[in-house]
Amino acid sequence: MGTKEILGEIKKLPYTERLIIVEETLKIIKEEPGKSIENGVREMESEYKTNKDLTAFSSIDTDDFYEAK
Repeated sequence: MGTKEILGEIKKLPYTERLIIVEETLKIIKEEPGKSIENGVREMESEYKTNKDLTAFSSIDTDDFYEAK
């Protein structure tokens, strides 16, 4: 069963069961040896350096932000 099929089946479940799946999935991910946020950042570093779509809004990072009221 592929990702799309799994997600389709999850959508059919009641809300509380979907939350349980999310929680248990996060536990599995956190327990996976050798995986951490730091490793994920290292893995994505080259993608951010070469894929301009991921950094398209970086040019406005220094602009002041004004909340619309």
